[in-house]
Amino acid sequence: ALEVSVTDYTFEDCQLALAEGQLRLPSNTCLLEFAKLVRSLGLKPEKLEKDLDRYSQSAKKMKGKRVSLKEFAAYLEVPVSNTLENMFALFNEDGVIDLREYVTALSVVCRPSKTLETIQLAFKMYESQNGTIIENDLACILKTALGVSELNVTVLFKAIDAEEKGEITYDDFYRYTEMYPDFAEEYLYHDQMEVENCLKTSLPAPNGFCTDFSPENADDKKNPLQKKLN
Repeated sequence: ALEVSVTDYTFEDCQLALAEGQLRLPSNTCLLEFAKLVRSLGLKPEKLEKDLDRYSQSAKKMKGKRVSLKEFAAYLEVPVSNTLENMFALFNEDGVIDLREYVTALSVVCRPSKTLETIQLAFKMYESQNGTIIENDLACILKTALGVSELNVTVLFKAIDAEEKGEITYDDFYRYTEMYPDFAEEYLYHDQMEVENCLKTSLPAPNGFCTDFSPENADDKKNPLQKKLN
């Protein structure tokens, strides 16, 4: 009726982008592309949620060992295809990927409004025998959960690690988010918010996508966060 072309985005994509939570997705997150590829493989996020624990336990047993495209296909129990190659590319590093990143991204897609449940699942995959993670682990978790390639978590990690142990537990992270529910705006989106304020944009949407349907919000401003694509 409008005589305009359609997009590849679906209602579920908009649900993902608009999901409320302490970690809103940046406007150029690659998780929307990831969700589309998941569906293209014939995998239904709404049916995969019940299998997340099984996927995470399997990924944890790998202990950070990276897998090839063929091994990734075997893990998903699907044949190698162009779609799978495109999904693999989202996490690819020197021809191999960390399955923990895939499971974290899948958790976000399966339950976009349950941020803390995704973070808790990721902690279980990355934690050491004493149940702790280091700063680099937190960076991997949050970058994957947001679908970006660059994210500085040093200040956030130090704030959570008040006793300067060099490691934190999920309980430490949870207690901190309870005390400071706006931690993401201060520690993760600070640079982004400064740019948006300088450009005098309107208030950002919960996840930076589908703000509303009014003409004055039609122009998106460039976001400094980058996609995870290599």
